[in-house]
Amino acid sequence: MKFTLKRDGLNFRRRRRKLEKPKVIRFVILLSEFVAVIALSYFVSYSFGYRIEMNGDSMETNFSQGDQLLVNRLIYHVRTPKKGDIIVFYPSGNSFGNYSVKRVVGLPGDKIIIKDNILYINDTAYKTSTIDDNIKDAGLFSTEGTVPKGQYFVIGDNINHSEDSRFSSIGTVKKSEILGKIWWNATFPRVGVVQ
Repeated sequence: MKFTLKRDGLNFRRRRRKLEKPKVIRFVILLSEFVAVIALSYFVSYSFGYRIEMNGDSMETNFSQGDQLLVNRLIYHVRTPKKGDIIVFYPSGNSFGNYSVKRVVGLPGDKIIIKDNILYINDTAYKTSTIDDNIKDAGLFSTEGTVPKGQYFVIGDNINHSEDSRFSSIGTVKKSEILGKIWWNATFPRVGVVQ
């Protein structure tokens, strides 16, 4: 007589579930949308949402001490600074120091001189509504100088209370030292686009 032993006990082999393609596709789409939203948020925040606080009174009456300003850090990767742009930069490229906020008034190759308390750019007097004072200190530009290639001459709107390109502590600003352009004032009640 022969006995056969049946193994109806525990089965240690699990049956593999088949993945349902529609569920996998939906999961992949959802995951890619999530990653895209995070990447877009980071890009927008990095490019346009960098916030600084105005230090000092060199840009009065446009900006006051403590104003919250947003910086466009993308713009100068696309184009070069223009006259009238208000930029944020690190003097002498020292990114560990305090940043500075000034207005670009001289482009590479421009001839600059401050004579008889008036700023001349390419032999034309520079007058705007932001500069209504006579310039009391000509600094380095009491004799004519040319803005070097790849650099910019910047001044504060409150020119007689501004440390700017007229002085050796700042000098002309290299493009590589520029963090970006001020585009939004987030301080109530002056909230709005910066011109």
